[in-house]
Amino acid sequence: METHLLCLLLSFLVSAIVITVKALKNTKHKYPPSPTCLPIWGHLHLLKNPLHESLQNISSEFGPVLYLKFGSRPFVVVSSASIAEECFTKNDIVFANRPRTLSGDRLSYGYLAMGFAPYGETWRILRRLAVVEVFSSNSVQNFSALRSEEVTHLCRRIFHLSEKGFEKIDLKYCFSLLTANLLMKMVVGRRVSEGDIETEKQLLSEFKDRFYPTMTMNLCDFFPFLRWVGYKGIEKNMERVFRMRDSYLQKLIEEIGEERSSRVSKDKSSNPTLMETLLSFQDSDPEFFSDNIIKSVVLVMFTAGADTMAVTLEWVMSLLLSNPEALLKLREEIDENVGPNNLVTDADLAKLPYLRCVINETLRLYPPTPLLLPHSSSESCCIGGYTVPKGTTLIVNTWAMHRDPDVWEDPECFRPERFEGVIGEHDGFRFIPFGTGRRACPGANMAIRMVSLAIGMLVRCFDWEKAEPEIDMKGIAGLTMSKAKPLEARFLPRQGIDKLLFTSDEG
Repeated sequence: METHLLCLLLSFLVSAIVITVKALKNTKHKYPPSPTCLPIWGHLHLLKNPLHESLQNISSEFGPVLYLKFGSRPFVVVSSASIAEECFTKNDIVFANRPRTLSGDRLSYGYLAMGFAPYGETWRILRRLAVVEVFSSNSVQNFSALRSEEVTHLCRRIFHLSEKGFEKIDLKYCFSLLTANLLMKMVVGRRVSEGDIETEKQLLSEFKDRFYPTMTMNLCDFFPFLRWVGYKGIEKNMERVFRMRDSYLQKLIEEIGEERSSRVSKDKSSNPTLMETLLSFQDSDPEFFSDNIIKSVVLVMFTAGADTMAVTLEWVMSLLLSNPEALLKLREEIDENVGPNNLVTDADLAKLPYLRCVINETLRLYPPTPLLLPHSSSESCCIGGYTVPKGTTLIVNTWAMHRDPDVWEDPECFRPERFEGVIGEHDGFRFIPFGTGRRACPGANMAIRMVSLAIGMLVRCFDWEKAEPEIDMKGIAGLTMSKAKPLEARFLPRQGIDKLLFTSDEG
């Protein structure tokens, strides 16, 4: 009995010491405000779809720096430009890592893919490769003819539909096909499909199944024990997707490798594809540029590029059709600066400032990733006067920042004129559709050029109207924010445009 009583007193003493130590720590550190947290579940009960709007609502009550716990994982949610600036200037290295996730474990070639890779030497080499070789100013310029070719190809397809009596078109499908074809041409020099419509639809569907984003976190990341029980087959499905991707990418490597070996003389007038460039790096440095590194680079091109560009194009056209005065103003700018006897080219984009304003305003209202890819703190730091512990996942709510009424006048309104005089895609930290800091998207310039050229050509070649009285502007929650209802529109070729579209051989 005495021994039992002694143990009880000792346990009480230890508990009291632990509570006291925690209380003393809490007096030293001021943590971000947080709603009521449920045991085990954390704050997951507060989340609703779409997630970015749900987090915006919570932040409006608790402030621009918010501490949440999803299961066993701590998160800090930032929804203020000034706080985001603090994260990505003085704390940029601290937040340069990505959190480890189930998708990272299963889909990133051992965290070799740049979007997943931890901050370090491998990431720096991959980042340098992306910035210097893939998305440099020279590369963006070198691919301008390819962008023009694919956009013209799309406009010709739409024109042919008008000849067959079509009056409206599924723009979601058109944009998905356009971006998939462009990226395939950049990577391996051929389109997703050159066959009939049914084959094309099937191959595009397979491309989307393989490469549309799968980097989102799920319940297995918040409750690790769910992986042990195979919750909903999530991990098995990721393994299936990885095998499908890996087999496809390996086949591309082998095909392009055989083409390089059998080629007697290289056509110096053509730009090498990305795969050819990567294989040439492998020739000179096979130890680093393994097949897995090459596959990880191509994987990022497909997963980060195809869906985001297609989604942005669909939102731009949705906003223009919903705001006919803006569409008319854009058409007038294009007609005046491009001329009646020309198609829009890459070189014309600098003469179309209102077009850039339209793109920027779309990215403000509908950023392609409303919650930037998550960051992870490598050590404790301070933001907004609050302590953020080591190992905390940082979520930046660009959706909320881009609609902050303290920063933007009439933030819910589509008003491209607000970007007049603003050069480039950035407007301080209040406008970061492609992220910022060390892990900002290196392909932003390429994406802007592609979206601008496609919209410019579509407005130049066709008259557009809504297919229905009102366009549904609701989005679907996910890593990228696509429209809940695919966009259809009525179209009519503009007078004489056939002569311009078909003055050269079809690409």
